[in-house]
Amino acid sequence: MNVVDESLVKEIQSMMDAGADAAGPEAVLKVFDFFKQVSKENEDLEEELEDMDIAVQMVITDKDKKFWIKASEGNIEFGDGETDNPSFTFSCTMAVGAGMLFGEVDATSAYMAGDITVEGNLQDAMAFQEIIELAMEAFEDIIEDM
Repeated sequence: MNVVDESLVKEIQSMMDAGADAAGPEAVLKVFDFFKQVSKENEDLEEELEDMDIAVQMVITDKDKKFWIKASEGNIEFGDGETDNPSFTFSCTMAVGAGMLFGEVDATSAYMAGDITVEGNLQDAMAFQEIIELAMEAFEDIIEDM
């Protein structure tokens, strides 16, 4: 059963082809939507999310935009704006944020280089990075099967 919207995958693929530097804020919500859809289909991701309870606040510093994504009890929710009591907040430019969500930028390296600032629970931030990696592996598999 394929629950991931193929047109969403193609749209994200074309954004990735254009590169993180060309991505706009709408890319964040599209990638979060993919995470939500693929989390119901990918066993590794489902397993990772089962025991997770995190709320992430993402701040795009050069676009004055904020997004949030929550993972709890195996479900993913996301949206525009602010969330209450985030586990952590990460702030970065649009290009770095898109690069991270597209799997082009390693969050740990970007953090060490000062391209991302993280306030809050670093362990949750690393768990979120794991979700991104698993989701992007699933993305590659879906692209190969299309």
